Amino acid sequence: MMRVLLVRHGQSEWNAARRLQGQADIALSDLGRQQADALRPVIQAIGPCRAIASDLSRAAETANRLGASDARLTADLREIGVGDWTGLSIDEITARDQAAYLGWRAGTASPPGGESWPAFVGRVAGAIAAEQQTPCTNLLVVCHGGVIRALLHHFLALQPAHIIPVGPASLTALRLVEGKPARLELFNYRPDRLDFEAPD
Repeated sequence: MMRVLLVRHGQSEWNAARRLQGQADIALSDLGRQQADALRPVIQAIGPCRAIASDLSRAAETANRLGASDARLTADLREIGVGDWTGLSIDEITARDQAAYLGWRAGTASPPGGESWPAFVGRVAGAIAAEQQTPCTNLLVVCHGGVIRALLHHFLALQPAHIIPVGPASLTALRLVEGKPARLELFNYRPDRLDFEAPD
């Protein structure tokens, strides 16, 4: 059995401005650091046996603030590439082409120059599959909102259009048992607040 503890990074400067980041390396905001610090006691109480994280600084710093300074950093856990939409606000994107944005949120379309949903899901699912080769009861994965959505799609067959964005520095837990369906144990938990309207 492996429990995968999926933590989205704390709020970044561009999250606060509601700008799409994709794989741009944007730092945590001061609030994002506070959010990560608030989640640390929860993660420490669970006691991960090892940790991996996206190599983008907002995830790497979150991992460090959670007490996982030894997390293995990997590009395989980076956010989905958003191509020409990088740095644009959601309002700017929808003003240009709302149908394209809605298609992207549903996993059926890609931004110009962006990564396709199937390629993205394959990339991040492969990162978890590699970790399953080495026993670990509680694996901490510090990543991005899109990565968590992609893993829920892969393991639970949930369509991306049906999954709300998880909040910054939130915890979602999947239980993986060989030969059995994956189970969702926890979704979008934050010690400081309930969050139904998290930014992408």
